[in-house]
Amino acid sequence: MLTRKQHELLMFIHERIKETGVSPSFDEMKEALDLASKSGIHRLITALEERGFIRRLAHRARALEVVKLPQQATTAAPPKGRGAFRPQVFEGGGSPPPAPAASSAPANDSRELPILGKIAAGTPIDAIQHERERLPVPEAMLGNGEHYVLEVQGDSMIEAGILDGDYVIIKKGDTATSGEIVVALVGEEATLKRLRKKGGSIALEAANPKYETRIFGPDQVEVQGKLVGLIRRYH
Repeated sequence: MLTRKQHELLMFIHERIKETGVSPSFDEMKEALDLASKSGIHRLITALEERGFIRRLAHRARALEVVKLPQQATTAAPPKGRGAFRPQVFEGGGSPPPAPAASSAPANDSRELPILGKIAAGTPIDAIQHERERLPVPEAMLGNGEHYVLEVQGDSMIEAGILDGDYVIIKKGDTATSGEIVVALVGEEATLKRLRKKGGSIALEAANPKYETRIFGPDQVEVQGKLVGLIRRYH
C-alpha cells in the first residue's frame, strides 16, 4: 500500500519516462509534489524502491526505472531473506543517487557524522572507540536524534545485506524493539547483531548460519544505538 505522496511520485516518474524517455530530475519531482526540499524526494524514492515499484540504474544520470504500477502489486514476489531490515545503501562514499548537474543535492542535504571506530559483525571486538574522522551522510538516511558511524568488521550479518568494510549509520539510544539490529555492548565488547527479547533473556542473533545466537541476561547487554542505514565504498 502506497501513501498518497508515494503514489503521486511514482505516477509522475512513469508519465515523464513515457513522454521523454528519461526520469525527471529531483528538482522537477520536488516541484511536482510541492515539497520544500529534495530530502523528501530521497525518502519517497527509497520507499518506492524498497517496495519494488522502481529501480535505480547504476552509472546513468536520472537513473530511475519504473518496475511496476500499483495495480500490479499483488503479483510481485515478496522480499527474500530473514528479518524485516533491508539496508538503505548509498554507494561510492556516501554520495546521493546520480542526478544531472543542474539538480544535484545542495551541501545542506548531507550531515557530517563521526566515525567512532570498528564494530564486529562476528566475534565481538573492543568497545566503541573515540572519533577518528568524519563522514558526510545524506539527510535522507537520517531523522531526529544523534547519529554516528561505525566500520563493520566481519561477516556475521551478510544475510541482512551488511558486509565486511561497510559503514553503518547508528541512531544513538539505549532502547530497541525486538527484531531490530543494534550496537550491543556486552561487558567491554561491542557487536552488531539483531536483538531478540525472549522472556527474561536477551538474544543477540547473527544473520549468517555459521554464527551461533548468544543468549544473555537482561543486565548483561547495553544497547548503544540501532541501525538506520549503511554506506558502501568501492576502492
